[in-house]
Amino acid sequence: MSFFGKNIRKIRSVKRLSQQAFAELFNLKRATLGAYEEGRSEPKIDTIIKIANYFSIPIDNLLTSELTVNNLLQFKESLTLETEKLPKETTSKIPCITEKAITQYLEHHNNTSFINDLPIIQLPISSQKKLRAYTISNLEMANHDNGLYPNDIVIGELTPNNNIKNLKNGALTLTLVKNELILRRLYVNDDSVILRANHKNIPDKTFSIEDIKELWKIQYVFFNRVPDFNTSIENKLSFLEQEFFKLKRELE
Repeated sequence: MSFFGKNIRKIRSVKRLSQQAFAELFNLKRATLGAYEEGRSEPKIDTIIKIANYFSIPIDNLLTSELTVNNLLQFKESLTLETEKLPKETTSKIPCITEKAITQYLEHHNNTSFINDLPIIQLPISSQKKLRAYTISNLEMANHDNGLYPNDIVIGELTPNNNIKNLKNGALTLTLVKNELILRRLYVNDDSVILRANHKNIPDKTFSIEDIKELWKIQYVFFNRVPDFNTSIENKLSFLEQEFFKLKRELE
């Protein structure tokens, strides 16, 4: 910290601040500031942060190099001394339905206290809608090496029942219906919905829209592994085969 004392003395000179005035800015005693400038004492880290923030000086520059007058004239006194008042990035706290909580969720999904006690995922996501996270526990949405696997996490936005018909066919949804919580692709047919798995050997499930208690349209997916982004001929053929079987089921 050999440059700290020199630098704050230079800051005072450029800003035309006495030791007393400078010390009062940071709730220091004048004698304490004098000891810093003379190298007889070292400041606490919170004092360094406050001074660096106030003059918008990188902490590394303040401690490890002698600042020039030109450097100081470029700095702004725009940051607050109180770190709790510094602008913070907006984040969303998202309740997460884990495998252990599924059974209880079926019964208590409308209980605010229960929802508040669920594990929380906090992400820099800005959304005006309610969000719900879900930890995948089966292979229904897996397809060969692609798709979703156990321990992957999806996050959905709440879709009111009167908006379900506006969703695009094939949208990935987490649907609470009767006594089931189902992650599948949604297909709307008049006043009913078809919930379809990616795994072609799993039969569809059909429900009336009136039977739906909650429907979360999946907007974000977090893989528990690095997904395979291979675009080989085999993968393309597999995709076309899957689409063919979907079309065949729709026509039957």
